[in-house]
Amino acid sequence: MPPADPHGAGQRSPHPEPAPDQPGRTSAWRGRGRHRDRVPTALALVAWIVLTCHSLVPNSVGRLGSLLETLLPWTGLAVPVLLSAAFLRRSVPAGVAVLLLGATWAAMFGPLLLGRQSDAGANLTVVTHNVGAANADPVGTARTLLAADPDLVALEEITDDTLPVYRKVLDHRLTHSVRVGTVALWSRYPVTASERVTIDPGWSRSLRARVQGPKGPLAVYVVHLPSVRVGVSGFATARRDHVLTALDHAVGQERQQKVLLMGDLNGATTDRALAPLNSRLTSVQDEAGRGFGFSWPSAFPVARIDHILTRGVTPTDAWTLPATGSDHRPVAAKLKA
Repeated sequence: MPPADPHGAGQRSPHPEPAPDQPGRTSAWRGRGRHRDRVPTALALVAWIVLTCHSLVPNSVGRLGSLLETLLPWTGLAVPVLLSAAFLRRSVPAGVAVLLLGATWAAMFGPLLLGRQSDAGANLTVVTHNVGAANADPVGTARTLLAADPDLVALEEITDDTLPVYRKVLDHRLTHSVRVGTVALWSRYPVTASERVTIDPGWSRSLRARVQGPKGPLAVYVVHLPSVRVGVSGFATARRDHVLTALDHAVGQERQQKVLLMGDLNGATTDRALAPLNSRLTSVQDEAGRGFGFSWPSAFPVARIDHILTRGVTPTDAWTLPATGSDHRPVAAKLKA
């Protein structure tokens, strides 16, 4: 038998020494970590580029620019998500990128959330609502609108069957009214003239009325622009844009100093297609509202496509009314007219 090894050779030590470093494995883990750090950073930068350069996205392919601009406020949802990812990864670059995104979003949309409304001097309350041709509760819808105590009510998608119902409810408070095709206007003040505005020859859903307001006459437009759709070909806005150009031309020819345009424009004010009209008129929501005032679809609104635009009068407040039987929500405003 060989002599015992005095140093315990050949026996397993009860305290094995640590294995030497494995540079390849460590580098791989570090590489993966850096890769995961880059993901929230890259996403934040992409969202920031979209937010700041949306006007450069072309409309030539599927009207993607207009679609993006319609949903532009929703880019803010990326801020808390990506900030959480940056915090969990303890990534300074990602945190900086997300803060840049958040600051840019706040600069663009923060004033809407803070609100700038003041009822001082308001003398006219107006409401517009696409009541929905398939609305099963026109009576309840009309009562919801009257709860805002309006002086003017503009309705879109009026049908021959529902018109008598709306008249029965609204005429008691708003004794002057006019209807052209599928749009109508009720007023507390006298309507001294009215006419169809021919901006879409295939449809009769736009009117102009001259209303003798509390401090002089107003030109009141009630309009319903063609619908848009999102499909395999993109954001279908061609017909709406064509009619929108005609509407802009009509408003440009308006000689009345005080102008009020209400209706379903099937587009957000951030959509570049509305830029010409926005240059002539002021959005009451952008000027005096609190929040985004999304109006469609009523169950979970994602965009404000129903608008009140003005010229020569001062908006003092703007808000969205409760949901009705329509797929749109009504919008309202107080004005100093």
